[in-house]
Amino acid sequence: MIVVAGEALVDMVPVGDDELTPLAPKLGGGPYNVAVALGRLDVPTAFLSRVSTDHFGEQLIKRLHASRVATVLVQRGQENTTLAVVGLADDGSARYSFYVDGTADRLVEDPGPLPAEAKAVSFGTLSLVLEPGASVYETVLRRESKRLLVALDPNIRAGLIDDPGAYRKRFRSWLPDVGLLKLSVEDARWLAEDGDVQGGDVIEIARTWISQGPAAVVLTKGGDGLSVITATGQVDVPPVKVDVVDTIGAGDTVQGALLAWLHDHDALSVEKVRALTSDEWTDALTYAGAAAAITCSRAGAEPPFASELTAALGG
Repeated sequence: MIVVAGEALVDMVPVGDDELTPLAPKLGGGPYNVAVALGRLDVPTAFLSRVSTDHFGEQLIKRLHASRVATVLVQRGQENTTLAVVGLADDGSARYSFYVDGTADRLVEDPGPLPAEAKAVSFGTLSLVLEPGASVYETVLRRESKRLLVALDPNIRAGLIDDPGAYRKRFRSWLPDVGLLKLSVEDARWLAEDGDVQGGDVIEIARTWISQGPAAVVLTKGGDGLSVITATGQVDVPPVKVDVVDTIGAGDTVQGALLAWLHDHDALSVEKVRALTSDEWTDALTYAGAAAAITCSRAGAEPPFASELTAALGG
């Protein structure tokens, strides 16, 4: 089983082209999308979070169940659901404004040791920024890294980070406990801005981080595809051509699909990730890229089901 820890929220997504177009609610949140992607790819998955008992919260839970994600680790509270208002650029890329004061997901409590059947745990996005929940998730990350593969997607939302320098320092402190680090090239450059690497060379940035702990760093590069950097080299795969509706949830789908591939190939450990060959990484990145392309082809964060991805890959 894979546990995904972090926030669930509602994206308010524009449904027209007018300056003040109507907004439609779409269920999301980085970790939530990862959990949905994993469940839809037939991987035993549990979600760890605190979810509101309001209408949005009920719909979030309902969608987890429909995606075959277990909710035994989900805590419930009467606080409101976090809202993210989404703006879309001409290329379909998204920008976000958040409404997070006093919302349910910030008040998660430490569940204690994760279930014995868990093999990996994934973290990321707002849940590692907004206190008091961020410190709770950090505690779980450090504790569970002693026995599980820890996957991290920082998924930076700079507008919510009051002290970038402190966050970058905190990020680096997690690296010894992280087995798989996945992030966009933009996030890599933002995280290295305080001088880790001069000039913003993302490959050199990734190599620096590899030396601090992770077995692999996977970079999402938008229209340039995906890359993985390990201690032994680099593997690149081209993008999948698709008519982009929007990119909401694309990176989350990559994270979920990568973990699904590792699960399906019995590689959910730091040692096994470190031992993957170039051909295996090509297979894994191709799988993740195809999954993300399907998500980009439809509105909102809608990761594919296993049958859809199999068909896309010609299986």
